Amino acid sequence: MLTIVVPCYNEADRLLPDAFMGFIAKNPEIGFLFVNDGSTDATAQVIASMTQKACGRIGQLNCTVNGGKAESVRLGVLQALAGTSSDYIGYWDADLATPLEAIHDLWTAARDVPARKFICGSRIRRMGADIRRQPLRHYSGRLIATAASALLELPFYDTQCGAKLISRDLAARIFMQPFISPWLFDLELIARIIGHLGRQASHEAIYEVPLAVWTDIGESKIRYSYFPRIPFELLRIRHAYRHSLKVP
Repeated sequence: MLTIVVPCYNEADRLLPDAFMGFIAKNPEIGFLFVNDGSTDATAQVIASMTQKACGRIGQLNCTVNGGKAESVRLGVLQALAGTSSDYIGYWDADLATPLEAIHDLWTAARDVPARKFICGSRIRRMGADIRRQPLRHYSGRLIATAASALLELPFYDTQCGAKLISRDLAARIFMQPFISPWLFDLELIARIIGHLGRQASHEAIYEVPLAVWTDIGESKIRYSYFPRIPFELLRIRHAYRHSLKVP
C-alpha cells in the first residue's frame, strides 16, 4: 500500500478532483491524504467533497493556521504513519505539475530495489521527455540544486521536485522533528537520512527517477522575495546538520 500526502494552501482553483478520483478508481492500492494548510479559500470544501466520495481512499487533515509547506507535509506524513499501514508514504504537489501517473514510476523504482528508501522525481530536461519550466524558475532552480549538491556532497540533480516516496520505516525517523526551512526542507530530509543511515548507505537508499512529463502550473507559491533568503537558509541547514554532513 502507498499513501500520498498532498499539501494544499489556497488550491481551490487549481485542484483537479476528477483527476484524483479517476486515479484512485484505477489504483486500489494507492490512497491520498490532503493537508489543508490554513487555506482562506474553498480548499477545505473541495477536499471534503472528494473525501465523501472516495469511500476511505482519500483522507483530510485541516490545519487551522498556515504553517507552510514543510510543516504541512510533515504533519501529513505523521498522520499517514499513524492512520494507515502503507509500506510507503509520499508527498506530491497539489497542482499536478508532476502527473499522477508518475507515481507508478517512483513506486516501481522503490520495489525493484529494496535498498531504495527515498525515491525522488527529477526534472531533467532531455530528449524524449516533456519538461516545461519557465526560464527564470528553471535557472534559479539549477542554482539551488548546485548549491544543494555541494552542501550534501551528493550528486543530486533535483532536490526540490515535489514528488517523492519514502519507505515507512525511514519516514518514521526523519519526519518527527520540525524543519528549519519552510521550502528547503527536502535538503533537511536528505541530511537526516545521511545522519541516520550513514553516507555510504545513503548512496543506495536515495534514488532519483527522471520524470517523463513535468509542467509549470500557474505561479509558484514561492515568492521571488524569498530567493535572497536562500543562501542564509542553506547556511542554517549546513550548521544545524554539520555532524550528519560531516562539515568541518
